[in-house]
Amino acid sequence: MTTVLVVEDDFMVAKLHSRYVAATDGFTVVGVAHTGAEALRAADELRPDLVLLDIYLPDMDGISVLRELRAKEEGGHHVDALFVTAAKDAHVVREALRAGALHYLIKPFDRAALQDQLRHAAALRARLDTLGEARQEDVDQIFGGRPRASRELPKGLASHTADLVERTLRAHADGLSAAECAEVGAFSRVSARRYLEYFADTGQAEVTLRYGGTGRPEHRYRWIA
Repeated sequence: MTTVLVVEDDFMVAKLHSRYVAATDGFTVVGVAHTGAEALRAADELRPDLVLLDIYLPDMDGISVLRELRAKEEGGHHVDALFVTAAKDAHVVREALRAGALHYLIKPFDRAALQDQLRHAAALRARLDTLGEARQEDVDQIFGGRPRASRELPKGLASHTADLVERTLRAHADGLSAAECAEVGAFSRVSARRYLEYFADTGQAEVTLRYGGTGRPEHRYRWIA
């Protein structure tokens, strides 16, 4: 379970973001802070895995909060940060990146956009935790695998079905063929193959060739984003 601290000065927006997090499998909100000082205290006490951090706070800006969190990491606890803010100035975005943010979402955004980034943060954390020594392909995937702020599907593909196929793949770490995915997810084999090929084409899934009992090759897909 990935624990999340929501840092947002607007009480209603903080509740909304908390609901988005709570609705994402594998995530739980452990605290909410409305100022920079509250955020630093909560991070120290709750030790969350991820902080959703606004730039505009009443006592200090979010980038300063993140820099202070980074300065305290000598104790061994490392927290990731995802900025969720209305700040659009390119200089601010650059400073957020330099401070060590995983990503930067500009308000307004929908639940799917935030959930994409939450899942990416969890996948990245899990991948780094299991790597003893990184290969170049691991590094390329980690640094180059950031998802877009929102999913833009090709014509003919639906977000709801894409989410179902994604969840099905995520639940089977060893990968699935199109036929297996269709059976598990309860949709047609043709439909499963279209979405699996889309995920493979966009680098969110890897595809390998395996020969089954009939001697005929089949493609197997494994979620890697």
